[in-house]
Amino acid sequence: MQFLRHFLLAVQFFTRIPITGRLALWVGFSPAMLRASAAHFAGVGWIVGLVAAAVYGAVASQSGAAFGGLVAACLCTVATVMLTGGFHEDGLADVADGLGGSSDKARALEIMKDSRVGAFGAMALVLALATKLSLLAALGYANVPITCVLLLCAHVVSRACPMLIVWLLPHVGDTAVSKSKPLADSVTPAALWSNAAWCLLLLPLVWAAQADVAFFAGCAAALVMLVYMWRLFARRLQGFTGDCLGATQQVCEIAFYLGALLAA
Repeated sequence: MQFLRHFLLAVQFFTRIPITGRLALWVGFSPAMLRASAAHFAGVGWIVGLVAAAVYGAVASQSGAAFGGLVAACLCTVATVMLTGGFHEDGLADVADGLGGSSDKARALEIMKDSRVGAFGAMALVLALATKLSLLAALGYANVPITCVLLLCAHVVSRACPMLIVWLLPHVGDTAVSKSKPLADSVTPAALWSNAAWCLLLLPLVWAAQADVAFFAGCAAALVMLVYMWRLFARRLQGFTGDCLGATQQVCEIAFYLGALLAA
């Protein structure tokens, strides 16, 4: 039952799925529980990825061959943003504004806390979404069923990646108000292995769809960008904030699509 409570807390934290009333009381909340829920961040990717794959498959199968993949890519992205509230996209914009707006650590962190989106954030969002839609459209043009499987995989794998940032770097955000601070207090090796297990559950589906080459190429590309983001945050901020985790998820998701497309 603790497993289920921690999983539902992760769902509540990272999506707009309503967990209210008696269910919310049963799940409960504490900083310790939030730390424990870190074991299931990749599990949240299963929910988001299944929704994305369902929308993509339904739209692509009913649309014209010329633009079916692009329309499906747009609508499945809309569905995931609505499901998550643009949680990770917001982090990407804030990180782009902070790191693009100042080379000074303190000033960069101050900019990242500002709720307004600046020029660097706007450019990052536009380019990230355009790249994501283009890659998904190209993947769908090659094979729609395999693209649906890879969509699911990308959401799961990319949500496991930020946990390594938490493991490797200290938290440098405003500890008084940061939602991500409890995650940095004690991320255990068990939490890392649990996220890895959520990713390993993808393998039977990947093999059944004969998408193993694209899957492992996508994982390799996501890992390369994870290392890049880790080094970037270590050099510029000497640590991470919650926005850094969201940005890492977005960058690794896009990298996964690129790697999978190059191997397709």
